[in-house]
Amino acid sequence: MKHTVSRITALALTGAVGMGMTACGGGNGGSGNVTKDNIKIGLICLHDDNSTYDANFIKAMDEAKKNLGLKDNQIIIKTNVPENSECKEAAVDLADQGCNIIFADSFGHESYILEAAEQFPDVQFCHATGTLAHTEKKENFQDAFASIYEGRYLAGIAAGLKLNEMIDDGKITPDQAVMGYVGAFTYAEVISGYTSFYLGAKSVCPSVTMQVQFTGSWYDETAEKEAATTLINKGCVLISQHADSMGAPTACENAGVPNVSYNGSTKDACPNTFIVSSRINWAPYYEFAINSVLDGKDIPYDWTGSLSTGSVLLTDVNEQAAAPGTQEAINAAMEDLKSGKVHVFDTACFTMGGDQLSTYIADVDTDAEYKGDTEAIKDGFFHESEYRSAPYFDLRIDGITLLNDMY
Repeated sequence: MKHTVSRITALALTGAVGMGMTACGGGNGGSGNVTKDNIKIGLICLHDDNSTYDANFIKAMDEAKKNLGLKDNQIIIKTNVPENSECKEAAVDLADQGCNIIFADSFGHESYILEAAEQFPDVQFCHATGTLAHTEKKENFQDAFASIYEGRYLAGIAAGLKLNEMIDDGKITPDQAVMGYVGAFTYAEVISGYTSFYLGAKSVCPSVTMQVQFTGSWYDETAEKEAATTLINKGCVLISQHADSMGAPTACENAGVPNVSYNGSTKDACPNTFIVSSRINWAPYYEFAINSVLDGKDIPYDWTGSLSTGSVLLTDVNEQAAAPGTQEAINAAMEDLKSGKVHVFDTACFTMGGDQLSTYIADVDTDAEYKGDTEAIKDGFFHESEYRSAPYFDLRIDGITLLNDMY
């Protein structure tokens, strides 16, 4: 999820609810006869396409537009909309312009999108990364995310194989297999992301450890570059990140340190260090939600895309920087994740304070105190993004050190 608590197994694209997700919400958005020829769609973005995060949403909307056969004038995109009352103003303006369905891409937009949904009951409002829809139960307000932790786990495997190559080549010793991670905030979304990345690396490189440096911002190129440089100076031999600029990849390219990026390939700018990147593909959700409006069908309160729905993607591996066999290893692990043979947060694969967990009450129904309310561990693994779409994995596991703990 983006922004302020968490960014977000799979629901089929038919709209069926599965894996313990909440029942369906909204019905047919918009008033009158909504058809493919007259439907209007709005998209609210926190930044513009200079942000890799927002660019990912914008590109997905263009893909969905083409796949659905819509015209350019049926899509209205508002960029650089802050997480304050300006967001509601943007949503109201889109509704006034005739939008039948409106998407917003940042967690901090949620309360303002909810206000707009209450004001315009005939318009569907779909919010990426939010936590409130399954408890608010408004017929025209929904949340969505994807199991990006699976993508990060696969990217972690690529990182672990690179560490093994460095060990085998005598460049580092096993105890020097230390990764660095540039994190934006200490929200569940970021914790879920860096933990899954670490566990992917650990699955192939058992000696790996990781250090995390937080920036306190989703998009701050200077801070992200400085964070990556700090991690490199502390001995981290590979860097990844959950932040939205080219700061960390650039620092890695300048220092000759391997990098696993996020939300798209940085190969053109960082040909010598870029290994692979994972990202959420929002096009399947856009298409599902838009078709639901056209067909007069419900949209689930929480929709979680997955590897199987095409909502979690990895770029091609950069053979120039990756270890041999990386693509094959990713492909094999992907099939194991899809089949359920492997679970990212298998409790046999991590400890807290030296102990393996058998129970954890997660904060799924978010309240002001952020108190746990839902048992998240069963069948030997933590069930992430199943009881709501936004991540709620917030465990601080062994092997990961937070350098500037912002909890």
